[in-house]
Amino acid sequence: MADAYDLIVIGTGPGGYVCAIRAAQLGLKVAVVEKRETYGGTCLNIGCIPSKALLHASEMFDEAGHGFEKLGIKVGTPKLDLKGMMKHKDEVVEANVSGVAFLFKKNKIDTYQGTGKVEGPGKVSVTPDKGKAQTLETKAIVIATGSASANLPGIEVDEKQIVSSTGGLELTKVPDHLVVVGAGVIGLELGSVWRRLGAKVTVVEFLDTVLPGMDGEVRKQFKRMLEKQGLEFKLSSKVTGVEKSGKKLKVSVEPAKGGEAATLDADIVLVSIGRTPYTEGLGLKEAGVEMDERGRVKTGDGFKTNVDGIYAIGDVIAGPMLAHKAEDEGIAVAEILAGQHGHVNYDTIPSVVYTHPEVAVVGKTEEQLKEAGIEYRAGKFPFTANGRARAMNATEGFVKFLADKKTDEVLGCHIVGVGAGEMIHEVCVLMEFKGAAEDLGRICHAHPTMSEAVREASLAVDKRPIHM
Repeated sequence: MADAYDLIVIGTGPGGYVCAIRAAQLGLKVAVVEKRETYGGTCLNIGCIPSKALLHASEMFDEAGHGFEKLGIKVGTPKLDLKGMMKHKDEVVEANVSGVAFLFKKNKIDTYQGTGKVEGPGKVSVTPDKGKAQTLETKAIVIATGSASANLPGIEVDEKQIVSSTGGLELTKVPDHLVVVGAGVIGLELGSVWRRLGAKVTVVEFLDTVLPGMDGEVRKQFKRMLEKQGLEFKLSSKVTGVEKSGKKLKVSVEPAKGGEAATLDADIVLVSIGRTPYTEGLGLKEAGVEMDERGRVKTGDGFKTNVDGIYAIGDVIAGPMLAHKAEDEGIAVAEILAGQHGHVNYDTIPSVVYTHPEVAVVGKTEEQLKEAGIEYRAGKFPFTANGRARAMNATEGFVKFLADKKTDEVLGCHIVGVGAGEMIHEVCVLMEFKGAAEDLGRICHAHPTMSEAVREASLAVDKRPIHM
């Protein structure tokens, strides 16, 4: 058949489009199915990319209003052009999604717009918004449909007053008071955007900490930094209801363990309590594909499901819901389908919170090492002792290494500071090659750079940092 493929990828987010491109590079005949009008999935359209555009723009606005004068630059009080800022965000999105379309064309990948559904091994139906469905045949199917924002029971998201991250990126005015439900990555990133632009921001979190799952010292110090920026926190608390009163909202908040409720008046409520895998309506259950208790697709070796010819990657399977994790899985499964030996090392996948300052981590936390009974040594270096950080007025934060007590192999690294998301990668490389803290400490770093703090922290594991 003319429509017979080696591989059909359902979903063109970072996992899906990367998988398709790598498979095409390896000589497979590839098609993708995408229900949106544009490619790139949540990440490029309504997630990672637009949020980073607003994070950067809001940081520049805040810097102009509060940081320039310290550097001897007088510009007066900056004026916010929110419409112009949103235009910048939209242009960034357009450039990225157009880039993916170009890459599909360059790599001779066939594209189908519509909802993809598995009709059985080797068969995928595509139903467009308008017109008739068609069925495609293929040797392999990769499910790469990503995830959607999780809902708070009893609270309806309308993307106008009560918003998910999608609506949180589309506000037409700065709210007087934004209540953020959830102190995870998305909530803190978007909360910090609107705080810098002038909103009062209150973050309500069910647990007793921000950034659940991250290193304890990171969480503690990072919360203090955000509080200095004006974010307010109600930890160990839960939102039990949101009542609309015209253009205002009344948010009911109770202690997580039960108790007397309080009411917060708000203009906007941002629900950011996590994400759920997008697997409904894909025909997976009908095809006999096994799912776990959280609605994720079960996979075994080589990202295979229990049904021959059907694979899954990214947010629909177990593991961190990160775009770059999905990309690596997409490359790995494409190489496996081409007869190669694709592989993902889940111990060296970094995670970044793109606030100001950033948080970047890779590997284990102190809590995880203690729980596993692994003896370790820690080395820490503050940016207050870094010359470049002082020159940039970017002295908040630190670098912390965790290394095996006997072998000195680096088991984890945690960075809080400006540019942390860029600095973490030399540690990822080090860990990929099972490197020791001393190995990094013996590598010459350019002076003056923020990265020197990474080297100093690695030296601190052996209690021999130079500048502290």
